[in-house]
Order: sequence, then structure tokens, then C-alpha cells
Amino acid sequence: RGSACPDQGMEENAQVGRRVGDQLGRPLPRGFFEASPERVAPRLLGKVLACCTPAGVLAGRIVEAEAYLGPHNDPPDPAAHAHRGPTLRNRVLFGPAGHAYVYAIYGRYFCMNVSCEVEGRAGCVLVRALEPMTGMAQMAVKRGLEAGAAARQLTSGPSRLCQALGLTRPRHNGLDLTDSGSVLQIRDDGFTVSEVLVTARIGIHEAVDWPLRFALPGHNCVSGAKSLIGRRVLLG
Repeated sequence: RGSACPDQGMEENAQVGRRVGDQLGRPLPRGFFEASPERVAPRLLGKVLACCTPAGVLAGRIVEAEAYLGPHNDPPDPAAHAHRGPTLRNRVLFGPAGHAYVYAIYGRYFCMNVSCEVEGRAGCVLVRALEPMTGMAQMAVKRGLEAGAAARQLTSGPSRLCQALGLTRPRHNGLDLTDSGSVLQIRDDGFTVSEVLVTARIGIHEAVDWPLRFALPGHNCVSGAKSLIGRRVLLG
């Protein structure tokens, strides 16, 4: 696992944390992620996912996330990539918490997860939607949209947000999201969330009724915002 960006020199890589940190707070500590996915997911809402690119920093606030449980869960989560144990594809999930697990879908799109639990106990959180914060013009270009496209068109959905930030498995899988020198980080800028909406997960065929999808209530950038129905829960 590394944090170097292929398009930048070593000296510039050393400036990554400083450039991102000027405006977007500090990276979350590893301990934040060393908990069960269903605990991490709602607490990720409001945090900032930031990617340093040659064109500048692209970042958005996390407004929707889904938890996927590890094989130690009883019962194991049949919708989770880790439910049958470690493989070459999912080995990031069995490593230290706070790393990016990026995988391909339909042969052309990507989704980004964050590893949870302590090392050896897999679990992850899928980042499902962002509210764009910086670099919206570049996001529109990457999404093939016209300048001035609505925020929800850019990052409301797990594949959309990866496309908007330029996230791919070859470049970003395994990166340490807690490292201030990484080109991909999750940061805390002080934004507080007191209430979240809990619903069943979507886009899966197993354990479809498990209430492991979390979103900011009423937020326009949540995927399927108009039809989003769930239970409101206060964060303690």
C-alpha cells in the first residue's frame, strides 16, 4: 500500500497533506475505523473525502454510506465481499482499518469502501454519496457533464463519486486514508451530525432487509433522495 500519486514527484507528494489540510481539516485517526462497520458508517456522515489530483484537490462531504459486515459476524453478511474469507481481491479488508478498498463493477465503473475493524477482522463501509465541496468544475469534466451541472449529478451514487474524483482500483486501492501524506484521505473539518436516517441497503440481492444504509436526512445529494424512507436516529 502506498500514498504516492503516479502523476506527481516525490517532493510534491510531501506537500499533499499540507495542501489538503489548509481547507479541509485533519485526517481521521485509525482508531475511528477500528470498530464495527455499522458503528463507523453513521459516524462517517459529515466527514470529508478528499483526493489530491494533478488538477487540484477534489473533495466532497459524505452524506450517504452503507455498512458491510465481516465473516466473523453471526450470521455472516452474504452481501459483503469478505463473507467467504480473504482473497486476492478483498485482502485490503483483512488488513489495518482506514484503508481504501476500491473494486470494479460492470467492467468499467468503480466503488470505494473504507476498511473497518482491527486487522484480521474484515468489515467495510461503502461511500455511497457526497456533497461536492471543492473542484466541482473538474468533477463535471470527469463525469462528462457540462460546467455548472447540479451537485447531485456529480456525486450522488457510489460509481458517480468515484468517476467524479477519478478513483480507480489500480491507483487507489489499498491507500491509507488516515495518512496526511496520502493522495486520498478522509478528514474531519468540524462539521457535526446529530441525526441520521437508517434504511435497508440498496443495489444488492442478499440480506436486502438489513438496516445498514445511513444518510443525512433530507439531503439532496443522497442517491434516490426523493424516495428515501427510513427511521431517524440520534447519534450519541
